[in-house]
Amino acid sequence: MTPTKGGRDLASNLVLVAVAVVMTALVTIDLVTDIRSGTTAFHVAIELSVIAIGLVATVRLAMRMRGLAQQMRDLREHALELTADLDASRMDAARWKRDAGALIAGLSAAIDHQLDRWGLSPAEKDIALLLLKGLSHKEIAATRDVSETTVRQQARAIYRKAGLSGRNDLAAFFLEDLLGPTETSSTARP
Repeated sequence: MTPTKGGRDLASNLVLVAVAVVMTALVTIDLVTDIRSGTTAFHVAIELSVIAIGLVATVRLAMRMRGLAQQMRDLREHALELTADLDASRMDAARWKRDAGALIAGLSAAIDHQLDRWGLSPAEKDIALLLLKGLSHKEIAATRDVSETTVRQQARAIYRKAGLSGRNDLAAFFLEDLLGPTETSSTARP
């Protein structure tokens, strides 16, 4: 498992807290030793300032670590929610595919039969199916390992043989009757 940025930040802050604690402890020990051996008030003030800075740094870093730890918990929880949503969507898609399997097979056969009736070549049939799936000319060219110009020419040939004006008419030809009538606001029941 690779460490996350939050995990690295948490670890580096932990190291800084440890360094600040050790530094503060060492300066405190040095201050006590200096006071026992007699030192100037100025030296005591300097070391007290270093101890105060060390304590403030320790507290600030500890607070930052607490915030980072909370962010990591929140991110983990969000990731779990997203994973659960994705799993549910995948299950819904699998269920829909299973329930509609016979219908999809029948529709595929009907589409294939219509493409044959139009007299499309095997390459044109592939292009027509990819157009129906919503792929762009560029995506189709990449999928079929041909130029985009070739795809455009084949698409024009498909539309000409089918007597259609373009991609929208091609999709509408197959989908129009599948979706059923739509009610407009003037014909909708109250």
